[in-house]
Amino acid sequence: MSSDDELAERLRNGDEKALRTAYDRHGAAVLYLAQRLLGNRADAEDVTQLTFVAAWTGRDTFDPGRGTVLGWLLGIARRKAVDRLRSAQRDVRTTETVRAQLTPADEPESPERVVDRLVVADELGRLPDEQRRTLELAFFDDLTHPQIAAVTGLPLGTVKSHIRRGMANLRRRWEVDGAAFGSRQAGPTRAL
Repeated sequence: MSSDDELAERLRNGDEKALRTAYDRHGAAVLYLAQRLLGNRADAEDVTQLTFVAAWTGRDTFDPGRGTVLGWLLGIARRKAVDRLRSAQRDVRTTETVRAQLTPADEPESPERVVDRLVVADELGRLPDEQRRTLELAFFDDLTHPQIAAVTGLPLGTVKSHIRRGMANLRRRWEVDGAAFGSRQAGPTRAL
């Protein structure tokens, strides 16, 4: 039995040391793939961690007849990286929508735009203080995630989580209230 086959068996049996061994043996390859897909070391590290957590929680799904431990881990990493990219794309679309709603226009605002601005302001007011503060720093002060972490003293991962959850709350509110672009009949529409 090869060492990877033995490792897979130990992992499937719930041996926590096997997870550490899998990380020691294949973590660099998972990180490399994640970084190539995402182009960002911090996000690649997050995806690597998510990969090994998913491998541990889904260890009973590994089938050595279908491939190697490394192949299985890289498949998980690829899916996690794609999820991260899709999430980032949604965040960018939401960010663009929020900025468009909060940026004053040179022309008189339509009633729909005024309502949208009020919805954004109201929703920002409903967020927990730290989430609201990170969103304000990101949108109004145009700070990057690391800059927000430095200003607030929060860990970078917490800043990202606050912004992601805050954006998700705003997105849900728009979907419920119909305040997203394209949801009104009057005026021009734009796809998100």
